[in-house]
Amino acid sequence: MQIEEMNWEGAEAYLRVDDCCVLPLGCTEQHATLSLATDTILAGRVAAAAAAPLGIPVFPTLPYGITPTFTAYPGTVSLRVGTYLALLDDLLTGLHAQGFRRILVVNGHGGNSLGQGWLGEWLARHPAARVQWHNWWNAPRTWAAVQAVDDLASHASWMENFPWTRLEGVTAPGERKPMVDLAQMRQLPPEGVRALLGDGNFAGLHVRPDEEMLAIWQEAVAETRELLERGWAE
Repeated sequence: MQIEEMNWEGAEAYLRVDDCCVLPLGCTEQHATLSLATDTILAGRVAAAAAAPLGIPVFPTLPYGITPTFTAYPGTVSLRVGTYLALLDDLLTGLHAQGFRRILVVNGHGGNSLGQGWLGEWLARHPAARVQWHNWWNAPRTWAAVQAVDDLASHASWMENFPWTRLEGVTAPGERKPMVDLAQMRQLPPEGVRALLGDGNFAGLHVRPDEEMLAIWQEAVAETRELLERGWAE
């Protein structure tokens, strides 16, 4: 259930019987022909679909992340690493103070994964808590499903092109883009990254049939739900 559909009394009642919640993390950045909010949309949606049958509350998706590489693309907003880690600290500490002890972080943006390394520091200060960090798009089963469809897939390509990330009136290119030189890209400032990438897609087709995408989505939801049901350490 979405936390925005609850009031404080409902949250208090839930905490009397369970201590689990979901915190989705997104980003606002270029995604070629797709929505600038693609990472936010997908993280929130997979979290909500996974948690709904279990009655576990899902907090609003954090819509900003770490993405300095793409700041030459208008509409991209990046947080500094220190700001982001401080924000994660406040969010997790606040949830812990409320009584949530099992928190599934559903991350939708690769740049946010710096938080995954930092998480051990937070857990050392909160030994009673259990936090799972789940990069939903490249978790083992979901990534295997992507690769089974087409092994040329990356940022802003077909693998993020779902009916709910497309924009009305925007037509995706039809060509299959070769993989950009990632080693070169990582050396460049934002303006150089834009010049190298062009539209922003790293590699592959921009779109694939919806039946393929929905099968991948079902696997992603099931894999995320399994973490909620059976992923907690003793």
